[in-house]
Amino acid sequence: MDKILETFCLSKQYGKKQALEDVSLGLTKGKLIGLLGPNGSGKTTLIKLSAGLLTPTSGRVLVDGLCPGPAAKQRIAYLPDRLALPDEFRADDAVAFYKDFFADFDAGKASAMLADLKLDTKQRIGAMSKGTQEKVQLCLTMSRGAKLYLLDEPLGGVDPAAREYILQTILRNYSEDSTVLLSTHLVGDIEKALDEVVFLRQGRLMGHQAVDALREEHGMSVDAYFREVFRR
Repeated sequence: MDKILETFCLSKQYGKKQALEDVSLGLTKGKLIGLLGPNGSGKTTLIKLSAGLLTPTSGRVLVDGLCPGPAAKQRIAYLPDRLALPDEFRADDAVAFYKDFFADFDAGKASAMLADLKLDTKQRIGAMSKGTQEKVQLCLTMSRGAKLYLLDEPLGGVDPAAREYILQTILRNYSEDSTVLLSTHLVGDIEKALDEVVFLRQGRLMGHQAVDALREEHGMSVDAYFREVFRR
């Protein structure tokens, strides 16, 4: 089976708001895939449903052929769109926590990446800049030996230099048989790294295509295509 993530007529409603509507999607193993769309398009909802953190209103999700549950979650490394570490934690506390909590976590790999950041591992998370907090959380997530990495806006709210570091960290630290689904509206920053793109608009799937095929079909970059389609 070459599909790591499949959704079937997946919908999610919050009260009267339709956040995701009838999304059917199949993501292949070994790809870096951009989940693209403007703010409010349903990217975070799709990622949380895929991670098993939300229950669908209708439809279903399969991860590596498994329904949501403990076995499926063991295959997933999830990076939320906001800081999920306690402010009072130090970086080395976070490494110890992940080591205790995740069987597939490589503490040595995480420590090496944090050392590459040249940060004081005794510094508390709450005292770090937003960009450094983002980097620490990403290093922890990418030190998991997961099959599916769900990264929700890892480039949001950080400066261009930090974005480059974050992107390189992702590229260096996921294995060839793993898949990364990365949501962002900063298309130009990640386009060069992507194998495929998934477009969402107002909760509906607008397209899923290989990056090279999209460029050939439309004669423009993914960033240019995104701007053209979503400004309408």
